[in-house]
Amino acid sequence: MKIVRFLLIATTTLNLAIASPGQQESRKKTMQQDPAKVHAEALVIDTHADTPQRFVDEHWDFLAPLNGGMINYESAKKGNLDALFFSIWVDPSQFPANRSAVRTLSLIDGVLEQVRLHPAQMSLCRTPDEIVAAHKVGKFAACMGIEGGHSIENNLGLLRDYYRLGVRYMTLTWSNTNDWADSSGDMDDPAVKHHNGLTEFGKQVVAEMNKLGMMVDVSHVADKTFWDVIEVSKSPIIASHSSARALTQSTRNLTDDQIHAVAKNGGVVMVNFFPAFIDEKWRQAWNASRPERQKEQDALEAECHAKGIPVSYAASDAIDRKYAAKIGRAPLESLIDHFDHVIKIAGIDHVGIGTDFDGIPQPPAGIDSAADLPKITAALMARGYSAADMKKLLGGNLLRVFREVQAKADPSFQ
Repeated sequence: MKIVRFLLIATTTLNLAIASPGQQESRKKTMQQDPAKVHAEALVIDTHADTPQRFVDEHWDFLAPLNGGMINYESAKKGNLDALFFSIWVDPSQFPANRSAVRTLSLIDGVLEQVRLHPAQMSLCRTPDEIVAAHKVGKFAACMGIEGGHSIENNLGLLRDYYRLGVRYMTLTWSNTNDWADSSGDMDDPAVKHHNGLTEFGKQVVAEMNKLGMMVDVSHVADKTFWDVIEVSKSPIIASHSSARALTQSTRNLTDDQIHAVAKNGGVVMVNFFPAFIDEKWRQAWNASRPERQKEQDALEAECHAKGIPVSYAASDAIDRKYAAKIGRAPLESLIDHFDHVIKIAGIDHVGIGTDFDGIPQPPAGIDSAADLPKITAALMARGYSAADMKKLLGGNLLRVFREVQAKADPSFQ
């Protein structure tokens, strides 16, 4: 350990020596800042966690122990996570398209019930000001985002109702193409009817979201859908949980051109923590395990259908976790590389955190729960990012976009 510390000090000294006087001064100031203090003083926002399924299907309480999950109230407090967008995700393989709304409302109710049961600890937040106010009094800010446009059942009235219930972003597709937008998850499936991006109704959905003040989320969408959104949206957009395709060749990730376009649009890219999206070797190993994983998932589904019961998300997740464990943990540095890359392409004003906690089989090494989020700040500051940079990345950028989206909305909805 002493040798490692010596090498780190020597490397830092050399870097300072070859830098310009201005760069030397900037780096010295960054070195003098305590990452733990910077993280503790920031307002930290995560735009994506799939925890609502646990509320509904497992009758699990957010203030209870983690019990296999990646985020609860205690871990959020330890990691200084102040606000979370709970993902309202309806599994299209388990719920027919014309029954998506029932499941959507059930998951929304699951989040609202947690807020009702824990008023001293949690607050439902529907605006940036409400997030800031909750932060000031030490309450956990519970926000909501729908993951998958199939939840609206092709009905703008349902979209408006979800907004009235507190939903503040919608991912236009999940891994499934819906009736009005193509997904990145099935573009190579000839059995799926595609639309070459957004249909005319899909463009109406985006326009209605702009009108409502609901953030348009392009994570999961096909490339053509992405560019249609860029053309149609009058407000800044977000990618709630997507990383960089230049580093990891998943179609779920954004290309450099797309990252640049989000920045030009005024939006923000929230980096995903799933190893298959942040580490190319891990992604290849994960893809190689797909036939075996799918065989077990099919057997589970057949067993549940034979019993007349829905497939348990926990049981399905256990299969994925088993195979992820066989591959091992992706290095934390792979995740930090994605933050670094997005910043280099888009600028520090257009990056944030979208962990995908409780929706992925495992995060990278060292990140076991929300309690470990300070490690992200420490790793990025070790690369030279300042306290001001981190406050933007940890939550400031998302708050800015949220404010701009609501400022451009129809006032009658606010």
